[in-house]
Amino acid sequence: MSTSTSWQKSSFSGGNGENCIEVGQQAGSIVMRESDDPGHVITTSRSKLAAFIQGVKAGEFDHFVS
Repeated sequence: MSTSTSWQKSSFSGGNGENCIEVGQQAGSIVMRESDDPGHVITTSRSKLAAFIQGVKAGEFDHFVS
């Protein structure tokens, strides 16, 4: 992945930087990676990420943690 990507971690991430999802923007797409495996990057669109976040906020995935 390009070194020009500016990665952002959630403010809820722990101070050690382990087990964090980092998000960035590259060539009009949203890119995400796990902080402890920065070489593995996934790409999505803004609209798909927005739909996922709306689903999380609506509780659509709560059954995975209950």
